[in-house]
Formats: sequence, structure tokens, C-alpha cells
Amino acid sequence: MLIQPIDYFLVAWFVLAAASTLYVGFDQYRNNPEPVVMKWGFILVTLYMGPLGLLLYVLADKEPRPGEHEAFTKPLWKQGVGSTIHCVAGDATGIILAAVVTATLGLPMWLDLIVEYLAGFAFGLFIFQSLFMKSMMGGSYWENVKKSFLPEFISMNFMMAGMAPVMSFLMMGRDMRAMEPTELLFWGVMSLGVIAGFTLAYPANVWLVARGLKHGLMTERPQPAEASGHGHARQGHEPAGEQRAAGPHMRSDATTPQIAALGTVSALALAIGMAAPANWLNLRLSARDVGGVIMPQGMIMDRDTPADAMRDMAAADPRLVSASYGLAAKGDQDLPFRMENGVKVFELRPSVIRWHILPDVTVDAYAYNGQIPGPRIHIRQGDRVRINVTNALPEETTVHWHGLILPNQMDGPAEITQAPIEPGQTYSYEFTATQHGTYFYHPHAKPDRTQALGLYGALIIDPANPADEVAADHDYVIELQEWLVREGLTYPSMPMDGGMPNFFTINGKAYPSTDTIHMKVGETLKVRFIGTNNGFIHPMHIHGGPFEVVARDGETIPAAARFLADTVNVGPGQRYDVVWTARRPGKWLIHCHIPHHTTNNNAEEKGGGGLMVVIDVR
Repeated sequence: MLIQPIDYFLVAWFVLAAASTLYVGFDQYRNNPEPVVMKWGFILVTLYMGPLGLLLYVLADKEPRPGEHEAFTKPLWKQGVGSTIHCVAGDATGIILAAVVTATLGLPMWLDLIVEYLAGFAFGLFIFQSLFMKSMMGGSYWENVKKSFLPEFISMNFMMAGMAPVMSFLMMGRDMRAMEPTELLFWGVMSLGVIAGFTLAYPANVWLVARGLKHGLMTERPQPAEASGHGHARQGHEPAGEQRAAGPHMRSDATTPQIAALGTVSALALAIGMAAPANWLNLRLSARDVGGVIMPQGMIMDRDTPADAMRDMAAADPRLVSASYGLAAKGDQDLPFRMENGVKVFELRPSVIRWHILPDVTVDAYAYNGQIPGPRIHIRQGDRVRINVTNALPEETTVHWHGLILPNQMDGPAEITQAPIEPGQTYSYEFTATQHGTYFYHPHAKPDRTQALGLYGALIIDPANPADEVAADHDYVIELQEWLVREGLTYPSMPMDGGMPNFFTINGKAYPSTDTIHMKVGETLKVRFIGTNNGFIHPMHIHGGPFEVVARDGETIPAAARFLADTVNVGPGQRYDVVWTARRPGKWLIHCHIPHHTTNNNAEEKGGGGLMVVIDVR
């Protein structure tokens, strides 16, 4: 599933890479007079580098006209391309194969890099150089290993010095799908890493070819007697600008100090490329630790950032959305129940959904029963209730009944009063409602993440004695929430770097898609403000005159202690019941008095946004 803009680019890139590889392979075997090992070198490098590999082939190796390959490939820069192609084809193949294996095994990134280096060096030296080049180099296999060791060591060091930081910073960056071999982004990072490795290894390979330490491009043509079943003629170019031999007569004029200096610099470059990223990244983490999550922009990630923090702040995975709901869908709908032996039995099922908060804005959310807010559990004081919670989320959960007096094992804190409800499991909460008033429910397993993604709902308990209820003509529940939506992904908003919200909702909608409350002059409205949000205090204000605060945190305030106000600060977890009287006709606002919280992505629409509701008084 394509979920980020980079995914579309990668699809196009790999389509071009496939087309380029097919062209190079077809042209090599049909038209280009070159040894088989170099044919496969260009094919593999084009597969890894896409159109850039095709460009190198056409500019440096493809015979322009019959009989011109020797002269065309003679320049030293082209010979350096051939040497680097041969190095990259073998080394990158070993590196990529090792990266797939280490990611699958869940090895930490620091160990991953070491294994990749060893695998790349071994594959390049023992397979691509000493084995595939044996017939051209002459001598025994182990003689070739010995002759190839130092040039391969130098070339591999520079290549890995280029690949390692690219892989480290991109795989351990915001989008950690890059660590998963099943993701297109993993292969995109590999491709970019190979390009970086090729670029850094190329200058050294030019020098190695010039000094006769490595082979460059070669030409292999049928002898005139070929048709009669005789052998092939091979040609190359000598270091001084003449034909370099492709066989055992290649001689080097490099001095020992030169080779030692280049080898030392290559080892230093390798050490920097492998170790430097550890100053900024937590290379102790593995693909299994982070699970291919995507972090929000602006999140501070350093060498001490644990995997738990990354998973906590990660975007909801849009590929796990089980249902989508349009703008007309409403949350906070009464949850039906069934009676079993005098017990009211409710069913809650948290899952991943897509929910419209505005006509053109959706959130990928965690929701109870496909609603945001979750369905309202409306019971009466003295009721015995059982709530069966079946977890359809990709992670563990629990439910806490905020503010209720109930048995400790029914309270909901994960690993404290109960084991978390794992995906696919069901847990039953059962208790008797001994209080009345305005309450709510929410998770107490990773609430920093899961409540911020939409897991919350109202719990309204009517008093056993109707006279204890503070009456009003209309009753309206307001559940507050903050959202962080960027580039089509939904992150759990939280008051920390990278987690600041840019959308705000009342009952799952942002103004102007929030409800309009219709009243007549003289009627009263009970507003139940519930701090179902996680991160901020919202000073909730009603226009058109003061309201009376009649209850706080579910507890009814005695008549003598009630007070008038026009704003109450609703913090996370807090509840206020207020009664407002419609004194005059018109459109009166209920809104948060922090102006940014009445915008949508910092923009106003039809007079505002976010935490706003209109009371239309006739």
C-alpha cells in the first residue's frame, strides 16, 4: 500500500530500474563484446542503481559501433568505472543479502552494519573477484584470493564508508519502514546506499586501475576460427594508456607507501562511516524493535531514544484501517445492552478506523465500536453492569472507568491491576454503579498513544433518585480531543517536540462540522464538559451570558455552593456540568478560549475552527 509521497517516487524509480536492467542485459548479451563477469556486473549495478547504472553503461562501456569497444573504453575514467562496477556488483550483492537476513533475524543496527561489511567483502573477494575472474587472471583460486585481497579491501572500505551512513540515517530516520525488507522503502535506501558507495569508491578504483592493481573494462571477441570451434580473444588496456591485460600479466607500479597510505585512509573512512552515525542515532535498535513505524516531523530522536518512545509517537498504520466513516457518521451514540440475570451487558470493540473530522480531513484513529467519541454508556445509579472488551487493535489495551468507585481488579491499569488485553483477546469488567454524574472511560495501557488516537467515551450515570439530577431543557455532552495530522498520516498528539496538535475536535468533529444546538429563548442547556483529551487545558467559554457550574468531576455541587462563570478550565480528565440559559435570540458560541484551538491546521474557516459549537437560539 502506498501511504507516503516517497512511495510513489519509489514505484516510478524501480519501474525505471527494471526497464534499465532489461535493456542493459539484452544489449550486453546481444551487442557488447565483453567478458561474462562484466556483463553481469553492469546488469547487477543497473538493477541496484537504476537509470544511473544505465547511464554509466552507455557512457563508459556500450560499444558505439562494431569494432570500437577497445578504443571506446580506453580512457582511464572509463576503466575506473569498470573497476568500480565490478567491485559494487559483488560487494553490494553481499551487503544487500546480509541486510535482508539481519533485519529478518532482528539484529541491532550496529551489528547489522558489521555483518553487512563482512558479507560484502567476502562475496566480492571470494566470489566475484577470485572465482568469477579466475579464468582471466590465471593461476589457482587461492592465488587469486591473495592477489585480490588488498585491492578488494581498499575498494570495499570506501564503498561501505559511503553506504553505511546512508543506510543508518535513512533506516533510523522518521520513516522506519526503511528497516523492513518487505517494504519498498528498504530497497530504495539500498539503492541510494549503493549509489553513495559507488561514488566514494570510484576515485580509489581509478587509481587502482592506473597503477595496475585492479582490472578495468575488458573486451572479449571471437577469434576468426571461432566458427570452427576454437577459442576467444580477450583484450584490455595497459596502465600507461596502452592495452591493459586482462590476464595474469597485469603488473603494478604502485609503491608500498602509496598502497599503505590508501589502505589506511580507506580504513579510516570506513571507521567514520560505520561509527559516526552512533553519535546521533540509537544503533542498538533493530527492525524488530521499531516494527516499521513512521515518526512525526520534529520529533527529537537521538542515540538514547528508546524503541518504546518511537512506537508510542508513531503514526497509526493506515494499512490496518478496518472501516471508513463519512462526515455524517456520529460518535457518542447510546451503546445498547442486553440483560443477563439482572446484569446490563455491554460490548466494546476497539479497532482502527478512518474518520472524517472535516469534509476534506480524515484521521486514522483507534475507536470503540467504530465511533469517535466511543459510544455513550448510559446507566442508572445502582445498576450492575458488565462490559466485555474485545481488542481488535494492533496493540494491547485496557479500559479505565475514570472517577468510579469499583473493585480494584476492575480499575483497568495495565500490569498493575490486570494483564493487558492483547490483540484478539476479550476481558470483562463488572461492577455496580454506586455514584451518579458525568464520567468517561479510556484506556490505561499506553494511553499517551491510544487515547490520543481516539479511545475515549462518555459514561453518564443517572441518579437513583431523579430529584438529585440538576434538570435542564436540553442536555449536551462535549468531549474534547486534539489531533496531529501530517501528510496523510495521523499521529498521537502530545505536548512534546513533534507531537503538537494541529486539529481539535468536539465529539469527533471540528468546526464548522460540529453540531448546532437549537434552543428557544428562556430554555436551559446543561453542557457536560469532559476532558477526554490528553495534552492541554482548554478554557471553555460560552457566549451570551454566564452559566452556573452545578457539578465537577461527577459530583453535584450543593445549591448554596454553585457559582456563575463564563469560562471553566477543562483539563485532561476533568468534568464540569454547567447550566446556561438562552437569554436572547441569535447564534452563541461554545468554544475554547485559546484561539489556536479554534483553528483547523492554524487556519480559520467560516469564522473559526476546531473547538467551536454554535447554539442557535430562536
